[in-house]
Amino acid sequence: MKQRLIFSILCFGLISFRAASEIAQTCTSDQGTFRPNGTYDANRRLILASLPSNVTAQNGFLYNTSIGQEPNRVYGVGMCMPGSVQEDCSRCLKYASDWLIGSCPNQIAAYIWYIWSSDPKLCYVRYSNSSFSGSADLEPKYVVYFTADITSNLTEFKMIWEGLTLSMISATSASKNTPSSSNNHYKADVATFTKFQNIYAVMQCTPDSSNVDCDNCLRESVSDYQSCCGHKIGGYTMRPICFFRWQFYPFCNVFDNITILASPPPPTLEHPSLAVDQSNATKNAIVEIVVPIVVIFIIIIIVLVLLARRSAILCWRRKTYQEIGLDQSGMTNVRSIQFDLKTIEVATGKFARINKLGEGGFGEVFKGTLSNGIEVAVKRLSETSAQGAQEFKNEVVVAKLQHRNLVRLLGFCLEGEEKILVYEFVPNKSLDYFLF
Repeated sequence: MKQRLIFSILCFGLISFRAASEIAQTCTSDQGTFRPNGTYDANRRLILASLPSNVTAQNGFLYNTSIGQEPNRVYGVGMCMPGSVQEDCSRCLKYASDWLIGSCPNQIAAYIWYIWSSDPKLCYVRYSNSSFSGSADLEPKYVVYFTADITSNLTEFKMIWEGLTLSMISATSASKNTPSSSNNHYKADVATFTKFQNIYAVMQCTPDSSNVDCDNCLRESVSDYQSCCGHKIGGYTMRPICFFRWQFYPFCNVFDNITILASPPPPTLEHPSLAVDQSNATKNAIVEIVVPIVVIFIIIIIVLVLLARRSAILCWRRKTYQEIGLDQSGMTNVRSIQFDLKTIEVATGKFARINKLGEGGFGEVFKGTLSNGIEVAVKRLSETSAQGAQEFKNEVVVAKLQHRNLVRLLGFCLEGEEKILVYEFVPNKSLDYFLF
């Protein structure tokens, strides 16, 4: 039962901290469908399968191609964000292509912005039966947001967020004259919100987009997000030719080389105490995350220690029973009870010399009084006793017998190196009954 409890706790920990890939794909239904397993389907699979190797072979992480003859010709494009590692880019494109095949089984056109979470990287895949090079397509669109709300400093946040997104739109839409590179229409930036929080954002347009089309696409995306989710703690929008994402923590490994600049001081608010509230909210959020994790690990450690201790005790008992030649079931059948060493030490005054009755070849005998007032004779077997363990075994076996000429064995103690027998003390009996 305890082992199952530990396994459940560990599984809970692992499940709590596991990240899933973030996927936003759109199957374009208004362009029609194709017959599965036909020529168009085969060409689509071929072009998607070719993207991982061909995109990574390009310095700009961008590849456009087409396969087949009309009317079954398929146009395709694959792209990874600037600074991608070839292996990560290839995997991201493969997963994105596989996802499109599975999610859009017979749609003639589809696109996907895919964030692969093993080593987060953003990639883009699109296919269609007509060329989309330099297109200004804004539909279909896709908006995703986190469900939690920004609970304080919302006015200040909106001002900083709007300033950041507007400056990023201008920078992203300005062409770098590298239409064959994914860096042509791309921007990642950070703005300071509070002492403990920054706003991280990424914008990207397809490299062959015109400056005007890129600007228009990003403005529409930012506007769509503001309309539905401006008070949320993060989200993203995607369209066929542009992508926008923001949140309060870094993502996609694109912010490492960006210097975080402080935002301009906001105008005086009607309630200045709001700035303090955000700081407290952040601290509370940190506590709410860290404390449960620490508690879980402490519980795991305590349970493991208890199990290890229990296992060690059982192991020691088995070893001791084996040493004296008596198995545990045999010991259980004896009607005597097992005393702990502390009880015996209290009864004999820690084996005080004044309570010593005598000494034999096996060891010493002490008189003692239990907590219930019963007087006992305590036989403490010596470690160097010639009789030793055999004496102990014989006494326990004899304890099963009931005879008027035998002194009754009340119990025993097996603890550490101690082997102790506890007899009923009969004042009128000769000391030989206890010594031999």
